[in-house]
Amino acid sequence: MADNILMKAVAVYPADRRFGVIDHPEPAVGSATEVKLRMLDVGICGTDKEIVSFEYGTPPEGSAYLVIGHESLGEVVEVAPQVTRVKVGDLAVPTVRRPCNVPSCIACRADRQDFCYSGEFTERGINQRHGYMTEFVVEEERYLNAVPVALRDVAVLVEPLTIAEKGIAQLKHIQQRLPWREKNSRAVVLGGGPVGLLGAMKLVLEGFDTTVYSRTPAASDLEKLVSSFGAKFMHAETASIADLAKQVGSIDVVYEAVGASSLAFDVMPYLGTNGVFIFTGVPGRKGPVSIDTDTIMRDAVLKNQLIFGTVNASTESFADAISDIGSFLEKWPDALRSLITRRWPLEQAAEPLAGKSGGIKNVIAVGK
Repeated sequence: MADNILMKAVAVYPADRRFGVIDHPEPAVGSATEVKLRMLDVGICGTDKEIVSFEYGTPPEGSAYLVIGHESLGEVVEVAPQVTRVKVGDLAVPTVRRPCNVPSCIACRADRQDFCYSGEFTERGINQRHGYMTEFVVEEERYLNAVPVALRDVAVLVEPLTIAEKGIAQLKHIQQRLPWREKNSRAVVLGGGPVGLLGAMKLVLEGFDTTVYSRTPAASDLEKLVSSFGAKFMHAETASIADLAKQVGSIDVVYEAVGASSLAFDVMPYLGTNGVFIFTGVPGRKGPVSIDTDTIMRDAVLKNQLIFGTVNASTESFADAISDIGSFLEKWPDALRSLITRRWPLEQAAEPLAGKSGGIKNVIAVGK
């Protein structure tokens, strides 16, 4: 850390059950492959809200607090001598998860900590590593992803898009089992939040006939937004799951992005033959949910269905997300930009973190 230099950061004290803006030591470059970033934007997601509600979140060893924030965009302000992929002035998005130290974990040894076997990985802003909701960050070059300057105002959406990038990349591998690969496959996205809407954009980009099924928050027009990038929208308030299935027809892919297990398993019986169900949400522990396990198991066998979950992402997924954000911005600039509801100064971060503000994606604007 730089001697006696403090900066502002948003941190949670789990033991004291409090969070807020604090003074935090400004980091300094300490190795030949490190990069210092001035943070520009940090997105707020459900994970951050759960951390400041003390549901989870683990500070680094020896620290009473955890600096939060994992969806981010920064500007390079300093590079160490051996850094070659970025230079001062570049924009970059850091990844989140760091590999475990277990020698037998072949996933982490292959730089695929998103598939970590041991579960002993760490994560910036979530688990044992300080996050990005602060003024400056130092990170190893290998965990940074350069971003074109043209994406400055939307690049904070890269991290949540990586969830869809990884999930749909796995979907493509799985569906190679179908050598005919039907065109105009039908996809249903559960949830109209940032992860769901970005996933829907990705599915539309990949050629899927895509329908978003979601409740509509007050003072928003999700139907208009979804239609603007070529997908369909069905209101969960007025359309039942049976209505959804009737409208869509045989569902080839369900992309779950709502974190509600009861809804997900209610939709599962409507998954079509050879279909794939992708889980991305992590529901809270709210007690058992009654489901028809016989139907789910029977359909999985007789209809050749597959269900999988996807978490975090590798640098490959980040690179794909950066490329696709560029495509979204070219094709649907207004829709993409409208996902960011409001930018808040660091000093006011408590309001959106506490869930007191609506909208799709609230962002902490740390720097200009």
